Amino acid sequence: MERLQVQQPNVSRRSAGTNWQAAMGKGSENEEQPSSAAEESKEPLTKSARMRLKRKAQNNRFLAMDCEMVGIGPSGVDDMLARVSVVNRVGEVLLDKHVKPQEAVTDYRTSVSGIRPSDIAKGEDFHKVQAEVVKLLQGKILVGHALRNDLAVLKIKHPMTHMRDTSRYKPLCRIVSNGHTPSLKRLTLAVLGMEIQTGEHDSVEDARAAMGIYNRIATDWEKYVEKRQRQM
Repeated sequence: MERLQVQQPNVSRRSAGTNWQAAMGKGSENEEQPSSAAEESKEPLTKSARMRLKRKAQNNRFLAMDCEMVGIGPSGVDDMLARVSVVNRVGEVLLDKHVKPQEAVTDYRTSVSGIRPSDIAKGEDFHKVQAEVVKLLQGKILVGHALRNDLAVLKIKHPMTHMRDTSRYKPLCRIVSNGHTPSLKRLTLAVLGMEIQTGEHDSVEDARAAMGIYNRIATDWEKYVEKRQRQM
């Protein structure tokens, strides 16, 4: 499987666990019992617990992402990451962080981005957030709108076969905008009957909207993907 690539992979891993010896009561009678007895005492997961784990894994297999950007350079025409949000298939927020600027901001685009100087002044380091996103998206199906732009400001890549971009799904574009690239706002209203982006944008709201659109037509979309892959 193709793996995510990052230009400056500052990825670090944290390991956590429990002290099993303490849990077993080291120094007590439990210490003298054979390990097999401890293993036999473990009860198997109930059916409902197994179903919950299965649902959680399925919900987290599909993730939607959206970024808010500010302007840099002359006239603020170039994009720089200011906020990134990732939600799972049922809209639960897995990541939502503001990012410290790497360059001088020349246009905060607040009326659209919703970003203010104080938001990114107390944001997190770009490379730290970038690494968290890379780890989160690894091996997942990524849903979003105009994902190319989001991946560009994050300076990462994602396999095309693992992307579901609502701005590039041709059957949807033909229905909603006569083949042209539709806005997320227009798509959300047409497919979900919901209004978004009535003022400043919110990357969590936009990520949830993209996921909602995908969920509504997921069966047809996946058939479309399978058909295209067979033709390649």
